[in-house]
Amino acid sequence: MTLGVGGSSQQNALDSLSNMTKQVSAISLGEYQSRVAMAQRLMKDKNIDALYLNAGTNLEYFTGLRWYASERLVGAVLLQDGTLTLIAPAFERGSLEQAAVVELDMLLWEEHEAPTDILLSFVADKAGVGTTLAIDESTAFALVSKLYKNTQNISLCDGALITAQCRMHKSTQELALIQTAMDMTLDVHKATASMLHEGITTAEVRAFIHEAHQKVGASGSYFCIVLFGQATAYPHGVNYEQTLHKDDWVLIDTGCKLHGYHSDITRTYAFGEASAEQRKFWNYEKSLQVTAFQAAKIGNPCGSVDDAVRVQLQNLNLASDYKLPGVPHRTGHGIGMDIHEWPYLVGSDKTPLAAGMCFSNEPMVIKPECFGVRLEDHFYMTELGPKWFTQPSGSLDDPFNLATV
Repeated sequence: MTLGVGGSSQQNALDSLSNMTKQVSAISLGEYQSRVAMAQRLMKDKNIDALYLNAGTNLEYFTGLRWYASERLVGAVLLQDGTLTLIAPAFERGSLEQAAVVELDMLLWEEHEAPTDILLSFVADKAGVGTTLAIDESTAFALVSKLYKNTQNISLCDGALITAQCRMHKSTQELALIQTAMDMTLDVHKATASMLHEGITTAEVRAFIHEAHQKVGASGSYFCIVLFGQATAYPHGVNYEQTLHKDDWVLIDTGCKLHGYHSDITRTYAFGEASAEQRKFWNYEKSLQVTAFQAAKIGNPCGSVDDAVRVQLQNLNLASDYKLPGVPHRTGHGIGMDIHEWPYLVGSDKTPLAAGMCFSNEPMVIKPECFGVRLEDHFYMTELGPKWFTQPSGSLDDPFNLATV
């Protein structure tokens, strides 16, 4: 049996966990203010007069206000002078005021009014004729199309010019939150592996992982993929439940959120004995993950990391062009307040690697119709190079590095 896999009861596995969030705190007011200041600098550099932040992650990132996006326009306008004005339905005022973290001016609209017209008039009045308004890249097309139809003396551009540049460079406080979230999920992985037994279903494992995430201090799992056997050959799972059998191949990919920041870790191992082919592919995956980490160098384009993985695939006599057997998707994604965010470890991404950027490292290798292997850990860039949030699996026989603890 693989070290750390099986042998414990669900209750004992849960009892091994405890709240890990007591030493971390939510993003501070000063942090929000520094984000706004950075956005202002970028807006001035790019000659952008105003930035519209739609309800969702970008609104929360700059203001701390958590609000869902819907057909009713809720958002904020950031002007070059740093003024933040919330645009929202008048009947939501009370709820919005109690949820706000940063002080916001209010521009309210009634149900019979056209909020896009109010938004454009406000921007024109504040920034003048010939204004350039950047639109949050997550804004629904239905809203954007109305803005385009009604613009006269206002030019629209992609808000990611500002939002992405701010969000892809994590602060010390953000890195601390991500680190704790990753530590929480890794402990959940260890507890989950320990309580696996023949006959357990994927649904039962997901339920355990959700409860385990609550035990370490999260609200539960933000997402959870549990796959056994041949189902592991499908990166994002299958539409049927599975039951665990002796010597099954196991892939678990899960994460949680902590004060708005994500974790995301995958482990693949054998419940019992691995076949020679599974062991070979597991070692391929380990080699590819190491290659990606070593290729991450300050100043090089993000795509160079994925390029290095494609070269290593050739060295391993695997398909290097997204075909199988090989790695069918990019090497990794950025992570933060969204589980997938800029920049990306894919050949087309020319963004220079810089300190504070955070990435998944998961070049999943697949033997089609047989099994897949994904080892996913995240790293962040420092001025000296990449640094792991969590220590990757050392070997197939000891996927949680228990022998070295």
